[in-house]
Amino acid sequence: MAETKREIERKYESDDSGLPDLTGVAGVAAVLDKGVAELDATYYDTADERLAAASLTLRRRTGGSDAGWHLKFPVAPGVRDEIRAPLSDTVPHVLAGLVRSRVRDAELVPVVRLRSARDVRDLVDAEGRLLAEVSVDAVRADRLAGRGGSAQWTEIEVELADGGDPAFLDQVEKRLRKAGVRPSGSASKLARALAETEPKRKKGRARREENGKGNGKRSGKRNGRRAKTAGEGRASGGPVTAGDHVLAYLRAQRDALVELDPAVRRDLPDSVHRMRVATRRTRGAFRSYAKVLDRAVTDPIGEELKWLAGELGVDRDQEVLTERLTAALDALPRPLVTGPVRNRLRTWSRARGSGSRRRLTAVLDGGRYLALLDALDRLVDDPPLLPAAAGEPSKVIAKAVRKDFGQVAALVEEALGQQPGPERDLALHEARKKAKRTRYSAEAAAPALGEPAVDLVRLMKSLQGLLGDHQDSVMTREALRDLAAQAHAAGESAFTYGLLYGHEERRAELAEAALPEAWATIGAAMAV
Repeated sequence: MAETKREIERKYESDDSGLPDLTGVAGVAAVLDKGVAELDATYYDTADERLAAASLTLRRRTGGSDAGWHLKFPVAPGVRDEIRAPLSDTVPHVLAGLVRSRVRDAELVPVVRLRSARDVRDLVDAEGRLLAEVSVDAVRADRLAGRGGSAQWTEIEVELADGGDPAFLDQVEKRLRKAGVRPSGSASKLARALAETEPKRKKGRARREENGKGNGKRSGKRNGRRAKTAGEGRASGGPVTAGDHVLAYLRAQRDALVELDPAVRRDLPDSVHRMRVATRRTRGAFRSYAKVLDRAVTDPIGEELKWLAGELGVDRDQEVLTERLTAALDALPRPLVTGPVRNRLRTWSRARGSGSRRRLTAVLDGGRYLALLDALDRLVDDPPLLPAAAGEPSKVIAKAVRKDFGQVAALVEEALGQQPGPERDLALHEARKKAKRTRYSAEAAAPALGEPAVDLVRLMKSLQGLLGDHQDSVMTREALRDLAAQAHAAGESAFTYGLLYGHEERRAELAEAALPEAWATIGAAMAV
């Protein structure tokens, strides 16, 4: 079973003088010599180093106190999440899954071996509590694949103790700098090893084109249409044509899907929602910018994205619904909660979400999902551009955004003209979906159109929130009817469910009452 540790550390260049005296660092009462540990680590990657391109490291290490497999994800400069698994001869399944969105069907092979003599010191306070571990590492790196060479260096590593204050590292660094020690030029030992042991025939040549960084694959050959349109924009240093801007947005969403995959597998907060949003943004761009990209190519990918969003939504929708019901129940005075309402809500929520996490992991491991990622790679690397892609963004993109807004306006007006009831609920739901799509098309347009697009994003987000609260009320009332029926069948009181149902009806009424004024405000803003 894997465990996760947040690692906060800094690395420094070192010469033969060893570790400077750190007893003068504020808060340090003693520097304890912990001896020398011999570490032997083999780093794994694909042959084209996709993990390294994403600043991920996967290693099998022996020696020291934490022998085993370690997979490190960057969180912020100097901060990484290290996921550990017990020592084994092959890459543990759980770690292989966490890098699958990068690796796909490529084999993970040994690429570099690092052997280090680690001279360790513990910095402790007056009560003997560990503040940080400081080590001087004498490293030898050997390239295991190709005709790479070897390299040797010495570095100082300062790792903050679990739960420590990161500001303490500033104090240590101040002392190190005073002694002439400077920060390392490499983010990790692996990065330095790869650079210094790289085969000579590769040096001086960029390993990957900018467009391949999202998934670690080398970019494919560009077709003629791209060379004349979007390709020229990027070659000049930034988006120029309408196609440039649309592709930049789509590339960001592709990268988000790939990067969020391991977060979803780890069940990190909001990861499922963010991944689902990336699928929606991509589908929205396909539809909004159908004059830029050929729908004969994008429509099949859009259908697969819709499938993925649905799979992700099984967890997310249940989570949102349960949170809303729980919050509503917590707000009720105790005398109004009759019967085992909380127990029934927990049982109902677990039953609806039972096995969904395992099922979602199976989806992310499946061939259909990986084929979708490959299709997105092909799309952004060799896009099916239409003639409008070469047009001015101020014309092509602005026209697409105006069209989306016009559709929102028509749906809102249609909904406002109906009487309250199921048909109006459905019309408001359709308006919400269209507002969301317009918001996403405006997001894509913002780099090209500037402030007007940014304003539209804000307005559509506000409208989406109002209509979303109404739709949440519709879904919550359906859940309450289900819960009340279960309670009644079990001989329990259904009073509380009916009370909550009435509260949700009122929330929907308030949202509908606020819509005309909110829409008038949006209309006035768009008319300026």
